[in-house]
Amino acid sequence: MPKRQIVLMRSGGAPGESEPLGSLRDVLRTLSLFNISPDGSSRKMAAMEIAHGPGMVLELPALSPSVTQAMVTMTDEEFAFPVLSRLCRSQGWTMVDLETGRSFGG
Repeated sequence: MPKRQIVLMRSGGAPGESEPLGSLRDVLRTLSLFNISPDGSSRKMAAMEIAHGPGMVLELPALSPSVTQAMVTMTDEEFAFPVLSRLCRSQGWTMVDLETGRSFGG
């Protein structure tokens, strides 16, 4: 089964702009409430923080002061989609399917 990629973001502000999800630390704290966390590997000076959750891998920018988007690769959509849906509902975030351009949640 092909892997599906989506972007997590928060819509708002001017058209085409997205508000930050928060600082990397805040986003990781929020993700931890949904059983999503970094793998613990030493990634000093890495541009991306990699986190794993049920049926998914997330990539977050590690060098910017705030996270505006997170790239999610669903390795098992049956597990990942319900978790991501709950996450988006609780945080007011949106999922955007990169293949179709459809958005969910928020």
